[in-house]
Parts: sequence; C-alpha cells; structure tokens
Amino acid sequence: MQGKLFYLMGASGSGKDSLLQGCRELLHPEDRTIIAHRFITRAAGAGGENHIHLTEKEFNMREQSGLFAMHWTSHKHLYGISSEIDTWLDAGLNVIMNGSREYLSKALEQYDQLVPVMINVDSNLLKKRLINRGRETPQEIEKRLLRHETLLHEMPEETLFVDNSHSLEEGIQTLMTIIKDNDLG
Repeated sequence: MQGKLFYLMGASGSGKDSLLQGCRELLHPEDRTIIAHRFITRAAGAGGENHIHLTEKEFNMREQSGLFAMHWTSHKHLYGISSEIDTWLDAGLNVIMNGSREYLSKALEQYDQLVPVMINVDSNLLKKRLINRGRETPQEIEKRLLRHETLLHEMPEETLFVDNSHSLEEGIQTLMTIIKDNDLG
C-alpha cells in the first residue's frame, strides 16, 4: 500500500518550518513518516528553513537529470523536492513536505494520495511576524498578506487546515493529528 503525501502550504511567516521541526521531534520509526527536505537556490541558513542549498547551475543539472519529483519557482528562487519521495511512498511510508500553494494543482494531478494541508494564521499576527522578521518592505508585506488571503479562498475542498495562531505546541499537535488520522497503515 502506498503512503500518503502530506503537502504543507502557507504564507511566509505562518510557521511551516517550526511545525515541521516539531514533527521531526515527535515522529518515531513506527510512525513510518518521513519529512522531505527542499532543495532551494537560497543560501543555507537564510529564511530559517532546514533546506539544502544548491546553486542555480546545480539545481538545473538535477532538474534536467530528472532528480526532482516536483520543482517550481517562487520569490526569485528555485525549489525542488527530490524524486526519492516516490520511493518512500511506494514503500508505504508517509511523506510530509513543504509545498507551494501555486504548485498544488500540478501536485494533485501527480499524486492521488496527496493530502493538502494549509497552515493558516490570523492576518494581524501574520503581519506582525513578517514585520518582526525584517526581510521585506511594508509594501511587500501587504502584497504577501493580500496574496495569502486570495490563495486561502482558492484551496480545494479536500484541504485540511492547521490554525497556527496560538501556541506552537497546539499547531504541532494539530498537524500530528492530521498525519495520524490520515495514515493508511
């Protein structure tokens, strides 16, 4: 039996990376769930995500060699998910990945066992997080907030939601419940 692909999405600042780190700490081998790394053309350590940095040249070589199950461009960076997730899914393992809201329709066409999970945050809290992060201008933050609201209302009906507006522990527990409740094993 194939595993499930938990496709996390959410605005920058919604806490996806913190939720993934929390899951890493709580998952056990018997959970048969793996968290996929993203390959990104953004310097390691930038943005706080536990990702694997590639130069554009390295990324393009991997993409042209068919080493990505999925890849997309967002905010002037290239993002990829290794094709190893297909091996994991075929082995009956569940996979959690940090996906792109814009790539979701392609991912749904590609994976029948995909479970879309949207990480949502109160818009005022999200704005505070983005301001505190200090990486964007006020205009860029407003643009991100508007884009998030638009995309939030365009999610397919099967999308599951994690409200990450409260404590991190609550968000992690909600995500872990989604994973365990949707496990085929």
